[in-house]
Order: sequence, then structure tokens, then C-alpha cells
Amino acid sequence: MEIKEIMNQVADFFNQHVAPLHKITSVEMNDQEDQEGWKVIAEVIEEKEYMKKYAKDEMLGTYEVLLNNEKEVISFTRRDVRYRSAIGQEM
Repeated sequence: MEIKEIMNQVADFFNQHVAPLHKITSVEMNDQEDQEGWKVIAEVIEEKEYMKKYAKDEMLGTYEVLLNNEKEVISFTRRDVRYRSAIGQEM
């Protein structure tokens, strides 16, 4: 299944290069003419050890991830940071 492959690619990329993936909230085809591929919205737990040390709520970063037609991550951008207990808002 193609979506499952895309989700696995994003999870592997984030776990290796950014931070442990919390969850993927959106997978859709990228409909921009100049950039064919996939757009994924993912949530990552930011600075987990720092937050534990100071007894603060964990922070979640929301990232927009773009993949090409070969299902390779070609870019990612953090769009939002919020406390895990805060109600999230979709972009």
C-alpha cells in the first residue's frame, strides 16, 4: 500500500535525522504543478529530555513534509509548536 510506504519513509527519516515521530496526521498528494509527489503532516515530540528535567508538559512540533514521486523526503518545515496537552489546530 502506497500510503503505508510513505508513512514509513517519513517515520524513518524523522527518527534518524530530526526527533522521534509522535504521529502522522495527514498524507495527501501534492497538487502543486511544480512539485509532484506527496505532502505529509507529522507531529514530533520536541526536546523530550529537557521538558522532563524541568517538569514541563511535552512540546509537540507540527511539520509539513514533502516527498517526491520516488517517496524520498525532499523537504520539511516546522509549522507550529505547542504543548502536548493543548488542543491542536489543523493548518
